[in-house]
Order: sequence, then C-alpha cells, then structure tokens
Amino acid sequence: MFDTMTMTKAVGGLCGTFLVFLLGGFAAEFIYHPSHGDEHHQAYTIEVEGDEPAEDVVEIAFADVFATAEAGAGERLWRQCQACHKLETGANGTGPYLANVVGRDIGTAEGYAYSTAMAEFEGDWTPEALNEFLTAPSRYLDGTKMNYRGMPDIEDRANLIAYLEATGG
Repeated sequence: MFDTMTMTKAVGGLCGTFLVFLLGGFAAEFIYHPSHGDEHHQAYTIEVEGDEPAEDVVEIAFADVFATAEAGAGERLWRQCQACHKLETGANGTGPYLANVVGRDIGTAEGYAYSTAMAEFEGDWTPEALNEFLTAPSRYLDGTKMNYRGMPDIEDRANLIAYLEATGG
C-alpha cells in the first residue's frame, strides 16, 4: 500500500501545501503592509464628533496611598511572598527573612548570602524604598538575586508594606 512512490507523493504534497501558505503570507504582507522606504503613510483619518483628547493620568504620591493602606489586604498579598521569604527572624529561605524589614538597613538580614549588588547597596528599607523595589526589583537594583517581575499596583504595594510593618516585618 505505501511504496516509495506513494510516500514521495505524500511528502511532496505536504511540502507543496506549506509552500502555498508561505507564499500566501508573503503576498498578504505585501498587500496589507506595503513598504515605502522608511516612511509609513496613513491613508486618511476620520474625526468623530465628541472625540476629546485623553485626560492626563494623575500620578498619586506613594505617601498618600500608604497613609490609607490596609494591613489586612496586605496579608493576602503576602501569600505570594511566602514561597521565598519568612517573617521569623533568622529564618532565611530562598530569600532573606523579612522580620523587621521596614526600617532595616538594606542587605543586612543575618545569615543570608546577598548578591554583591544588594550587599553593597546603601540605605534603609523605608516604605518608599520598598515601594520602588517592589515595583520592579531588577530595575531598582541591577544585580539583585530576587527573580520577581514586580507588583504593578501601587495600592497592592502599599498594603503589603503596611502588613510587613504591622507584623514586625
């Protein structure tokens, strides 16, 4: 049933099908996204009545958000931190313990082997510094061992920091 000629025809048909899709993709790209050198032209713009420019986003100061932060809401957020951190003094895990972290010198959790960048970083873990760090750890401190993409919501960060402060963390 499957001799060499039949197998050759089947493979050739499959390759031919892929070639048609590939050429079709190139043709569609050429039709719908023509290149005119480095310039991109828009054919026309339709203005609609009632369209108003978007309002400017108002940046809220962290101090204002932190003043109204809820430690109870921060406790729920703490769960994602528990995989690497502990709230007991000296109980280091993948990350350093966070007992009394608010106000503590950066890179000074006893018994934890910090990255060179973190160990040499000057300052204290103030609520503002924790806020900046938790936004995007690797942007705040290049070379940190903390492999966490960050917490984008300012209210979540404020609630988490309030929880750490309330629990002695």
